[in-house]
Amino acid sequence: MPRSPNSPSPKAGPVTLAMVARRAGVSPQTVSNALNSPDLLRPETLERVRRTIEEMGYRPHRAAQTLRTRSSKLIGYGIRPTAPGTSAPVMDRFLHALSQTADEAGYRVLLFASPPGTAGLDGYEELLDLHHVDGFVLSGTERGDQRQAWLEKRGVPFVGFGRMWSGRQIGDWVDVDGASGTDAAVEHLVGQGHRRIAFLGWPRGSGVGDDRAEGWQRAMRRHGLPVRGRRAQSVDDLSSARAAAGPLLDAGATAVVAASDMLALGCYHALRERSAVPGRDLAVVGFDDSPTASLLSPGLSTVAQPLEAVGRECVRLLLARMSEPGAPPERVLLEPSLVVRDSTPAPGH
Repeated sequence: MPRSPNSPSPKAGPVTLAMVARRAGVSPQTVSNALNSPDLLRPETLERVRRTIEEMGYRPHRAAQTLRTRSSKLIGYGIRPTAPGTSAPVMDRFLHALSQTADEAGYRVLLFASPPGTAGLDGYEELLDLHHVDGFVLSGTERGDQRQAWLEKRGVPFVGFGRMWSGRQIGDWVDVDGASGTDAAVEHLVGQGHRRIAFLGWPRGSGVGDDRAEGWQRAMRRHGLPVRGRRAQSVDDLSSARAAAGPLLDAGATAVVAASDMLALGCYHALRERSAVPGRDLAVVGFDDSPTASLLSPGLSTVAQPLEAVGRECVRLLLARMSEPGAPPERVLLEPSLVVRDSTPAPGH
């Protein structure tokens, strides 16, 4: 039988529900309704969709045919490039906690590539189409993130590890109170006798970075300590952090609170360039309790995120959303903990 001129090339791969929706000029949900609930559509819309399905040779995936009627026991998690505010070892720990908790609840986590921007939405659409995942866990949330609104519009359950940093708050999320962590770091340093406490963070505009900077600033003002000229910024890169730390040292800082362990490592390198010793000539506190923190000499005091609790809460909120789609959104802000090691003695020690 000759192939219809409107049919996709055999080499183009399987026709997906999303492709049918684009060709018919309707939403993926409308195509799903045409297959599973045709009575919901107007006759002319139903006819157009069915005609497109026939022309393109679309064959619904078995899981897609049971959309909203049977659980797949799959949770989608999009792997994004590591962004400022996260480090690979930290996210590995989170993913392990998430997977373990999901497994205990009878679910599996399905990983897929999810680049930032609108291109990343294709992966979510494909998983809904081909694998009928029950919901998604999002991480790497950032200003202008479109995933929450996209999923909400389609009625797909999701939970974020991380707040929405701009615009209307959408959906459920779990986050770590970064401001509380840097506030605690300043309190510890003040208790050690430090008064010239600087902050090394990421460029302004990073939701996570701004949150951590706010905790430092809040604690400094509470103690009547000056903040002007004591804040520097850098990307999460060792050479950039080393260069950014130099002016803080030149300005006479006796302690630095860093927005990540990588930035704290940059402070170590800046000190050693000056033949100074971390933990003696400068107290340093990092953030994340990455493997770097415990391997440095002296051991780096740092703020640890409760990643096991984050993983558990993400699964709990997602399962609750699946069972009660109309329930009010729930947002959970977890407290980090300060891990004190040898890098934060009193001034002059």
